[in-house]
Amino acid sequence: MTEVRYDDRGLVPVVVQQWDSGEVLMVAWMDAEALRRTRDTGRATYWSRSRQEYWVKGETSGHVQDVREIRVDCDGDTLLLLVDQHGVACHTGARTCFTSLSDDSA
Repeated sequence: MTEVRYDDRGLVPVVVQQWDSGEVLMVAWMDAEALRRTRDTGRATYWSRSRQEYWVKGETSGHVQDVREIRVDCDGDTLLLLVDQHGVACHTGARTCFTSLSDDSA
């Protein structure tokens, strides 16, 4: 198994994807403790860089992420969480944090 490689802040980026459709929902950050909590509880737990605290996705909104699988890339410096997203994933109220760029904005 590939070992997780954290950056100089002790963080690793996490790409979050709907497990059955493949829809990319969001990107977040984890440290070793957030990863441990996620594994132990089955609920996605992240490190908030702006608030400097842990947050469980959906703890206040009810839009939880039940973790189906955790994968690490070949370099160990990015995680992929396959989740069952209940409700929206984005803080804006959208299903996903990603939208298409129009041809003129690229």
